[in-house]
Amino acid sequence: MEHIVNQIHLSLIKNKKTIAIAESCTGGLLSSFLTHISGSSQYFILGVIAYSNQAKARVLKIPTSLILKKGAVSYAVAKKMAQAVRKLARADLGIGITGIAGPTGGTPQKPVGTVFICIDTKNKKLCRKFQFKGNRTAIRKKTALTALKLLKEIF
Repeated sequence: MEHIVNQIHLSLIKNKKTIAIAESCTGGLLSSFLTHISGSSQYFILGVIAYSNQAKARVLKIPTSLILKKGAVSYAVAKKMAQAVRKLARADLGIGITGIAGPTGGTPQKPVGTVFICIDTKNKKLCRKFQFKGNRTAIRKKTALTALKLLKEIF
């Protein structure tokens, strides 16, 4: 984990890019990973933990109708989270993460471990769905680490 965070740290500084993150199921874990290194204030602008649907709607301005139609754990909501946090922070990159870390909350359509991660930039959009296995802690960590790997793909 340290190695990939260091790579992203150096890439963001070298490319003079800023980042903002909207997290749900990870509860700030990705933000914690990225701000672990001294000097991260050069690129890390904002981290929002929009855990409830109300927070997603009020803070990130995600339409309640979209949340009700697609579900809070969906490609559409993760995409809107990434776009909204990037716009809110006026950052170069926005990341949106939403999922079901468990052990409760899963459904047959969206079992525990279902996660959507989206990265939004001015010119690129990257959204993926994942199905992670493990307990709550493992799912949250796998989600944050996967977001870091996706971030590397953007550069």
